[in-house]
Amino acid sequence: MEYRLHPLGDNAVLIELGHEISQESHQRVQTLTAALENLPPDWMIEYIPAYTTVTIFYEPLLIYQISDGLLPYDYVCSLIKNFLEDLEVSYSPESRVVEIPVCYGGEYGPDLEFVAKHNGITPEEVIQIHSSGDYLVYMIGFAPGFPFIGGMSEKIAAPRRKSPRLKIPERTVGIAGMQTGIYPIETPGGWQLIGRTPAKLFRPYDESPTLLKAGDKIKFKPISLEEYEKREEPESC
Repeated sequence: MEYRLHPLGDNAVLIELGHEISQESHQRVQTLTAALENLPPDWMIEYIPAYTTVTIFYEPLLIYQISDGLLPYDYVCSLIKNFLEDLEVSYSPESRVVEIPVCYGGEYGPDLEFVAKHNGITPEEVIQIHSSGDYLVYMIGFAPGFPFIGGMSEKIAAPRRKSPRLKIPERTVGIAGMQTGIYPIETPGGWQLIGRTPAKLFRPYDESPTLLKAGDKIKFKPISLEEYEKREEPESC
């Protein structure tokens, strides 16, 4: 597995596994995080996966006790290199496909018209393109359960708002650049809002607290306002 190591603060190593957002880089990240989950080193505090990197946080005092005089960062790098040398990129079984119903436009998607105008198409075309994409969840971050989703068509790409909103309702679907995502909780944000899903993404009291996870494939399905109201789940506490 190809990689590069970089220091991050005084107790973390950033492992670079690719140079661009792609399914190949994503698979390397998934392989490494699965290995760390199955055999977590005693000196590791936590790991954080991203699009093309995995950051490992470690306990410097514990490392210092076993490092034979090496600096903690250098010693951890040597351990990571040994770990990665024996790690082969594995290809997981068919990804889970999750259908996300979306009520586009209107009160739930106030920026749908802007996205359409920005790209010289109609709102109906934005909906058709957005709901027919081949999407992959690359990572979860920013807010509990927020999926960073790749695979959106450049035909409906749109810039972030110049002035972010102070409150975006949970379950709102947005676009920023070439990405689409779903706000799992009420939070400030600058994405262009095109719709809302009745499905709750953040489920803190369930065994799995988030509906989506890295590696999931997503299918967006347009629904009417009436169907949205029938299927809407209670808001998070």
